[in-house]
Amino acid sequence: MSSDALWWRVAWRNLWRNAHRTWITASGLAFGYFASIVLVGLTDGMNAELVENGTRLMVGQVQIHAGDYLPERNMHRTIGGYGGTDVESLLTRIEDHPDIEHATPRLFGGGLLSSGERTVAGLLLGVDAEREVHVSTLLATLDEGRLPRGGAFEVVIGQEMARQLEAGVGDEVVVVVPAADGSMGNDLFTVSGIFQTGTPGIDRDYAVLPLADLQSLMAMAPGRIHEIVTTVTRSRETPAIAASLAAALETTAPEDPEPLDVKPWTELRPELHEAVALMDSMSFVIVIIIFAMAVFGVANTMLIGTFERRREFAVIRALGTTGSSVSRTVVYEGVMLGAISLAAGALVTWPVMVWWHRTPPDLSRWLRGFEWTGVQWRPVLRVEYSVDAPVVTGVALFATAIFAAAYPAWRATRVPPADALADR
Repeated sequence: MSSDALWWRVAWRNLWRNAHRTWITASGLAFGYFASIVLVGLTDGMNAELVENGTRLMVGQVQIHAGDYLPERNMHRTIGGYGGTDVESLLTRIEDHPDIEHATPRLFGGGLLSSGERTVAGLLLGVDAEREVHVSTLLATLDEGRLPRGGAFEVVIGQEMARQLEAGVGDEVVVVVPAADGSMGNDLFTVSGIFQTGTPGIDRDYAVLPLADLQSLMAMAPGRIHEIVTTVTRSRETPAIAASLAAALETTAPEDPEPLDVKPWTELRPELHEAVALMDSMSFVIVIIIFAMAVFGVANTMLIGTFERRREFAVIRALGTTGSSVSRTVVYEGVMLGAISLAAGALVTWPVMVWWHRTPPDLSRWLRGFEWTGVQWRPVLRVEYSVDAPVVTGVALFATAIFAAAYPAWRATRVPPADALADR
């Protein structure tokens, strides 16, 4: 047996001389692993909720515009210029990208909506309802009625707008909007539905019309749209996907008269991106705090065990064993303790995480959702798991066990054999 294998064997036997103490120490480290994974998972779950709720309501995860559309949002700056574009062909090219799930076209306008003697200013959003429901949740928040049908001159309005207009489902409203040819477009629309997103600005200001109806109202050709909004397969990698999509669109149609501006949600909602980055950094702070606390408990336990074996260490030192071999034994104990703790922590943590991910506790019975940075939060304790968290936490656990063993290992070599044998 090699000398190294011998010291591993000695370390294993020393570890189980006091099994109760070993299991208590390992349980503490295992609980630290469990707590770290769960807290990081909850933070990632909150981030996922924040990104999904912040992008799926209206913004989308990637937006495509004409190069000069943002930030002024001039009504004349449509994709393809004044001649417009082949919308279906462009949508097909976008959805052919492997990381794009769905895409939908939009047209924006600003005007007045009137019902009886009441008039409000509103933002008009022209959509393809069949595509829009796959990209945003705006039309999924209907409190009353149904989606607007194209060609039927129907409109869906927010709850607060409906209250201000004193209009309900089935009532008629007059929509007046500046048209692209310099005239004023106006027509009579029937309210087919009322939505409530929980975000006051949207519920008060937005009215949703079929895309073709708004194009007609604004005297725009069918090929003129202001933006295309998409969802992606991996929302945390949206910037890279947006860059890849921009390159793919330029490659597939280099003859386009005007370049397309492809923007990820991280640029469209910078405050949301900064909030997610802040919460991500908090995850690592949580791991550091938990294992920093664990260091003291493990070091104390191993120091006691080292002190109890002072005479044993003195005997083997007197027989010619080097101090490095003695300290190596104590460090090996820390490594074994870390391995046991990691195995125990993983066996407990991952079944809990899988169950929690699949059935997140819904607290809506006791708590109401709230709005923050324009994002509607749901009272759902959602957890997400990834490869990074268990790897980082596992490394932190091993580092804790080894670091906690370093001082006891050093102390084990500092006591002179004669003094230890004489109980001095």
